[in-house]
Amino acid sequence: MIRVLLAEDQAMVRGALRALLAMEEDIQVVGEVARADEVVAAAMAHRPDVALMDIEMPGGDGISAAAALHEALPQCRSLILTTFGKPGFLRRAMTTGTYGFLLKDAPPEQLALAIRRTARGERVVDPGLAALALSEGISPLTERERQVLAATDRGADLEEIARTLFLSHGTVRNHLSNAIQKLGARNRSEAARMAEAKGWL
Repeated sequence: MIRVLLAEDQAMVRGALRALLAMEEDIQVVGEVARADEVVAAAMAHRPDVALMDIEMPGGDGISAAAALHEALPQCRSLILTTFGKPGFLRRAMTTGTYGFLLKDAPPEQLALAIRRTARGERVVDPGLAALALSEGISPLTERERQVLAATDRGADLEEIARTLFLSHGTVRNHLSNAIQKLGARNRSEAARMAEAKGWL
């Protein structure tokens, strides 16, 4: 029996996933959470084989939760199930120890198959998204530039970014300037939009 933890903030979607997986004789949902920051504790409590996670959730995101889960419980393999088919998300997920990346508009029968393959330690990636990720290339942003742009995308001003990231005002400006130049954007708002669209934030 493959034990599965569901991490999805929308109750209706979570219920639909639970009902879909209940029809499989070899898959059992052993736990559910609606927040990214609850994933590790739930996994430690229920010891699932696979954690099926959305990307956008309260309390963080599925990719960061997958990284934390891989660190805390490496025998539990993460499978991202998301609406957001951004190539940057795929690249980030694969570097955190995530085993699979599946889009929510995939045929329902692919979900159980993906869970079985993930449980066996196989990589499962939506082929169209994999091709797009290869064509888009790797993010040119450093981790600090990504953090600064992500804060900008959330509407934070320079002072708030500096305070949150424990950086000087000048260092924040330098990171923003570098990111704008690397992305060929006109300003920080455009740079943040471009990076977000590619899934680099």
